[in-house]
Amino acid sequence: MKIRQLSLRIRIFISMILLVLIASILIAAITIYQYKEQTEEYNKGRLDRKEESVKAAINFWLNSSQNSYPIVTEKLGAIFKDKIHEISDIENLEINIYDLKGNLIKSSHSGFVQRDAPDILSETITKSVSNNFKHHYINTKTIEGNTFQSSYSYITDNKFKPIGILNLQYVQDNTVQDKDLEEFLVRMGFVYLLMFLIAIGLAYFISSYITRNIKAVTDKMKQTSLNKSNEKIILKNPSEEIFTLVNAYNNMVNELEESAVKLAKGEREQAWREMAKQVAHEIKNPLTPMRLTVQSFQRKFNANDPKIYDKINEYSKTLIQQIDTMSLIASAFSNFAKMPTQKREKLNVVEVVKHALDIFTEDFISYYPKKDTIIAELDKTQLIRVVTNLVKNAAHALVEIENKKIEVSVSENNGDLIIIVADNGKGITEEDKVKIFEPKFTTKSSGMGLGLPMVKNIVETYNGTIAFTTQLNKGTVFKIVLPKK
Repeated sequence: MKIRQLSLRIRIFISMILLVLIASILIAAITIYQYKEQTEEYNKGRLDRKEESVKAAINFWLNSSQNSYPIVTEKLGAIFKDKIHEISDIENLEINIYDLKGNLIKSSHSGFVQRDAPDILSETITKSVSNNFKHHYINTKTIEGNTFQSSYSYITDNKFKPIGILNLQYVQDNTVQDKDLEEFLVRMGFVYLLMFLIAIGLAYFISSYITRNIKAVTDKMKQTSLNKSNEKIILKNPSEEIFTLVNAYNNMVNELEESAVKLAKGEREQAWREMAKQVAHEIKNPLTPMRLTVQSFQRKFNANDPKIYDKINEYSKTLIQQIDTMSLIASAFSNFAKMPTQKREKLNVVEVVKHALDIFTEDFISYYPKKDTIIAELDKTQLIRVVTNLVKNAAHALVEIENKKIEVSVSENNGDLIIIVADNGKGITEEDKVKIFEPKFTTKSSGMGLGLPMVKNIVETYNGTIAFTTQLNKGTVFKIVLPKK
C-alpha cells in the first residue's frame, strides 16, 4: 500500500515514531563521534606531555656531567647507549634516534615497534625531513588493528643546532575509553527503548485525538443519503479547520434536504403527469371505436328495417365491450396507484398459490410445492395478484414457442417464503432488463405495463425482494423472497 493511501491517523502515528527513531540515531551517532574526538585529543595531549618529558630528560643527559662525549650527530649512539632504555622504561614508550638524513642511530627496540617500525619509521622520517619540518611533526598509522602515533622533533646541542631527530612511538590503548563508550551506549539504549515505548503510546494517543473529529465527520458523511433525513454534526471545542469542515457539511445537509424536497416534489409531479398521459391514452383507445359505432348507428338507423333489433343488439354489444375495457383500465390504474396495506393473516401459501393458478386452463402450467403446508402471514388477495401477474407475463413470453412450459414452485428457507415462476420463453433482452419494473413499460401489443411494477410494489411493501435471471430464447426465472412474518 502506498503512503498516500494510508489514513491520516496512521501517517501521523508513523511520522512521530520515525521522528523519535531518527532523533535517537542522531544522538547515538553524535555521542560516538564526540567520544572518538575526545579520545583522539586525549591521546594527542598524552603524547605531547610524554614528548616534553623525554626531551627534557634527553637535554638534561646531554648537558650533564656524566656525558663525556661531544654533542655531535656521530656520538649520539654512544651518548644514549644505555640511557635510551632507561628513559623508555620510565615513559613506557618506544624511543628512536635518527640522524638528520633519516638513518636510525639508536632505538629502545621493544614490543610492536621492534617488529614493524624500522621500515615504516625510516620511510616516514625521510619524508618528514624532505618536507623540512621545523620543530615538530606527528604521524598516525594503523597496523594490524593497532593504532600508534609517531612524534618527530629535533635534538639540538647547546647552541640549539639540530644534531639528530627524536622519534617517539606511542601505541594508543583505547580499551578503557571503548569500554566506557560501550557501557554508555547500553545505558542509553535502555533509555531509548523506554522512550520509544512511551513514544508509541503517545503517538497513538495524539494521532487518535487529532483524527477523532475527522473520523466523526467521515462517519457522518458515509451515512449521508438523499433518501433520508440526515443528522447535522455537533462537536465540542473543534479546531478551526474542523469547525470550518463541520460548518460546510451542515450547510450541505441543509441544501441536500431542500434539494430532496424539490426533487421529490418534481418526481411526484412528473409521475402524475406521466400517469395522466397514460390514463388519457388508454381511455382514448376504446373511446374511438365507441364514437365510430355511435356515428355509424346514427347514420344507418332505420326504424322500419326488419333487422333493426339485431343491429341494435350488435351496436350495444360493441359499446358494452369498450365500456368493459375502460373499466378494466380504470381498475388497473386504481390498483397500481393504491399502496398495498399490510393486511396480514396466517395463510397456507401452498393452497393460496394453487387457488391462484386454478384460473388458468393451460395444460403447460405446472405447480411444484416443496411442502404440503407452508404458513406465512400475508395478504391473500395481494399474494394471488402477485402470482397471477407473473404467470400472465410468463404465458405472454410463450406466444411463439412450440413446447410451452411454465413451472411454479413454492418453498421456504431460513424463515423466508420463496416463490419461483419459470418459463422457457423468448427471454428478456439486455435493453429491456433495466426497464422491466418501470411503470408504462411493456413488450405486449395490448398492455399498460403496470403488472410487474405492481408486483414489485407489493413485494417491497412486505420487505421482500424480487429478482430474475434470463437467457434469450431459453427462458426467464422470477424469484420472490418474502419474510414469513
